[in-house]
Amino acid sequence: MKFFLGIYILSIVSVFLLSASCIASYSVQRTFLYCLSFNANNLSTPSSTYFYTPNTRSFSSILQSSAQNLRYLQPSVPKPEFIFTPLYESHVQAAVICSKRLGIHLRVRSGGHDYEGLSYASEIETPFIVVDLARLRSVNVDINQNTAWVQAGATVGELYYRIYEKSNIHGFPAGLCTSLGIGGHITGGAYGSMMRKYGIGADNVLDARIVDARGRVLDRAAMGEDLFWAIRGGGGASFGIILAWKVKLVPVPATVTVFTVSKTLEQGATNILYKWQQVADKLDEDLFIRVLIQGSAAAQKVNRTVTTSYNALFLGGADRLLQVMQKSFPELGLSRQDCIETSWIKSVIYIAGFPSNSTPEFLLQGKAMPKAYFKAKSDFVRTPIPTKALGGLWRRFLAEDGPLMIWNPYGGMMSKIPENAIPFPHRKGTLFKIQYVTLWLDGEKSQNKHMNWIRNLYNYMAPYVSRFPRAAYVNYRDLDLGMNNKCNASFNQARIWGVKYFKNNFYRLVRVKTKVDPGNFFRHEQSIPTSLH
Repeated sequence: MKFFLGIYILSIVSVFLLSASCIASYSVQRTFLYCLSFNANNLSTPSSTYFYTPNTRSFSSILQSSAQNLRYLQPSVPKPEFIFTPLYESHVQAAVICSKRLGIHLRVRSGGHDYEGLSYASEIETPFIVVDLARLRSVNVDINQNTAWVQAGATVGELYYRIYEKSNIHGFPAGLCTSLGIGGHITGGAYGSMMRKYGIGADNVLDARIVDARGRVLDRAAMGEDLFWAIRGGGGASFGIILAWKVKLVPVPATVTVFTVSKTLEQGATNILYKWQQVADKLDEDLFIRVLIQGSAAAQKVNRTVTTSYNALFLGGADRLLQVMQKSFPELGLSRQDCIETSWIKSVIYIAGFPSNSTPEFLLQGKAMPKAYFKAKSDFVRTPIPTKALGGLWRRFLAEDGPLMIWNPYGGMMSKIPENAIPFPHRKGTLFKIQYVTLWLDGEKSQNKHMNWIRNLYNYMAPYVSRFPRAAYVNYRDLDLGMNNKCNASFNQARIWGVKYFKNNFYRLVRVKTKVDPGNFFRHEQSIPTSLH
């Protein structure tokens, strides 16, 4: 009898706690909406059109709409109390004011491509809310001034398309993945296929609009040069909410050339890749050749191999490209038949891997690659990796089901810009960057296996990549490098991963953070700390 009475009491307590949790959530939602009504303009439309709670039918679709890593959509991962999709800049201001006033932790999402899901999930702090900027996506291109204002919720592809609408001889040197949200993309640097000619996206920003921790909208003149420096490559969501960037357009020729040439191990891939390491950063700066490296599917029990695909953009015609290649990299064996002459906007579609019959309008759809569970890591290489070490890399590569590496060349303009020009420090002396990725589709069932594989691969590569620090790219967010504690971004703790992403620029970022957000309102697992913590 006592046993059943205990079960009954436990049931009552569980129901009470669940009800209390629901009541608390409802209270947070209603209080926030009430606060919004006093602090935001143009909120006359029904709240159901911009405010989504877990009880609303469209909550899951909005949450999943731009979230790219399925690891952070699993049931075990905490979900936001609600998602707010601002329609105007004043709504973003109000969201900051109300979150701060009510003590509600806030996350910001522009494109959902954060590798560790930090824009829509929280490992260290709940409850939290998501401010999704997807509806702030206007793009205004001024060809006469060679500039464009682009709101944070627009994708890279939308920016490219709006430039193309006005001119076929202008472009912008940002990401190869066209579904990236421009707001967060540039905060981490924004590299792309014209980086060797013009630098990265953050090198080509002229102005910005940001909501600071006090809820003020600031442009470059109002925020000052220290904060303007910090937001161009210092990582997202540490200093404020980016509303829009003013970017500098760059000239592109009417005709560019693209190609993809693949080599397997049996076709001499190892020696060709070793040669690529020696020349990739020294090639004509009009030429960008990245290497996509994939292993045969594990299900293929025999004749498994590694394939290296040389995927390139040349800012010019095929004839000059062939001359450059014959002089600098004849080992690849590029032929005229491999070369495709096209427009710059069509080269964007080609490099992104879309079907060859895709029109430029396809970029307006914001299509991402199919979603998967994945884990990624990054490295920077300063001396060529020996062929013997490549052999060990291939053996480890073929032990995994869905491995991918992307090697991106540096040099050119990247070597001419000082390390401290903006927070992104990976400049002179860098030959190329490595992105390691493992992808899977069966969720938590095989997650540990894949996570262990990529961590072991990363450990294997340690002797062959940059050291002191072992550098990493902040837009390839990696929580293995370290995390802040709940509500407390410790300087000593953050320095471990901070110098990997930013080298000595980390210390200036801390000074800026301490000045503009001393209360650490904008925080996440790898946000910049203040010197007071």
